[in-house]
Amino acid sequence: MNIRRIVLASLLSLIPLIPLIAAASWREAVPQARLIGEGQLRFFGLRIYDARLWSDAAPLQARTPFALELTYHRSISRNDLVRTSLEEIQRLSGESLDVEQLRRWRADMQQAFVDVKAGDRITGVFLPGRGCRFYVNDRLQHEVADAAFADAFFAIWLDPRSRDQKLRRNLLGQR
Repeated sequence: MNIRRIVLASLLSLIPLIPLIAAASWREAVPQARLIGEGQLRFFGLRIYDARLWSDAAPLQARTPFALELTYHRSISRNDLVRTSLEEIQRLSGESLDVEQLRRWRADMQQAFVDVKAGDRITGVFLPGRGCRFYVNDRLQHEVADAAFADAFFAIWLDPRSRDQKLRRNLLGQR
């Protein structure tokens, strides 16, 4: 009985720390980050989101941590974010993705993303060789421990075959 009380008291003493853990910002993952570049995604003239790329290496170096921050100007459902991301990943990856891999990645993105409304921010942090983390309005939402997913996901914006070349150049500071 005394052991139960000790364990319970120990667990209860951790409760005040929960907000600190949940409130951890993406900046803790890339503490020396500075703005590399920024741009906007527009679709038929409508501003969809503002994008900002942060890293401690300028210009961005291969295999260095970075954060890609998207601030939305429109409401978009989580399902639309996941679907569009998967379509772009498949387009850039070609035929190399198997059904099981896509299923896992879809599940991870369902956990990482939320229904966004104007003013919401989703920040993805690239962790070389480890995977990535997603923060919603500076709160950790989900971590994906899959380096292949991280590479494929951030390629949407940073790959030379990205759909929006102007946005890519702006993010990389190549105006």
